[in-house]
Amino acid sequence: MKEKSLTVSACAKLNLTLDVLGKRRDGYHDLRMVMQSVSLRDTVTLRATEGDFGLTTNLRYLPGADRNIAAVAARAFAEKTGVSLEGLRIDLDKRIPVCAGTAGGSSDAAAVLRGLNRWFGTGLTLPELAALGEEIGSDVPYCVWGTTALAEGRGEALTPLDDLPACRILLCKPDFSVSTPELFRQFDAVKLRFHPDTPGVRAALAAGDLTGVCRRMFNVFEQAMPPQRMGVIDEIKSTMLSYGALGACMSGTGPTVFGVFAASDGAGAEAARAELAGRYAETFLTHSVTGAQARGEEPLPEE
Repeated sequence: MKEKSLTVSACAKLNLTLDVLGKRRDGYHDLRMVMQSVSLRDTVTLRATEGDFGLTTNLRYLPGADRNIAAVAARAFAEKTGVSLEGLRIDLDKRIPVCAGTAGGSSDAAAVLRGLNRWFGTGLTLPELAALGEEIGSDVPYCVWGTTALAEGRGEALTPLDDLPACRILLCKPDFSVSTPELFRQFDAVKLRFHPDTPGVRAALAAGDLTGVCRRMFNVFEQAMPPQRMGVIDEIKSTMLSYGALGACMSGTGPTVFGVFAASDGAGAEAARAELAGRYAETFLTHSVTGAQARGEEPLPEE
């Protein structure tokens, strides 16, 4: 048969702020975060093939169609809409670091939901896709939208914010991963000294003040990171700032660090990238994107 395919981008997510407000009765934590998508992305390709539903990735150590969150999303979509996944294959080309606080898996799942909606012509709205995403993972609803947003609750309660002004963003993942459940356990035993100024970040976004946003970026999980690992994160942040980053912060539960550079500061951003890439393999120079770009409604900036 002649192959039919559809390719969808899955953009990485960053936390400009991350605050934990307390523990809930259901065992989860109440969060308050300002989220941002960037142009670093995985590619999700849907293909019409012979045979049963399947999923492949370019990383052999990731689960396939039995447990991969992208496959979970596909099955949830099929259950909601009644479509058949027979004869469909999903190919994931991964570039977003894995287990890194950048929502690589959640972004793939969201891209699958958007892609299947187009593939089958089911006509679900973005709010409907985001609601379906709540059943799959806490970051999936945000990744369906991809816009600059305040995320609350477990991350599923979203309030769109003014776009982050155009900028260059350098991502660097240290050579270790972080267990999110373990970091939460450590976090619950820590007395917090600082919280992010989330209202200040929202005001700076409304004013189009990139420097104001960057000065207020903060992630409370940096206070729960083991000292040896936090030393590595601080060293990466210091390197970014020394080359002119307006601010630097850890994303999610880490360990990825990002630094924000003015859109006009290509030289500083590239110099920082070259310095860090010599020590850390997963170092990427990327750009901020709008929600329309993250959802594929407008072209993404070149990386």
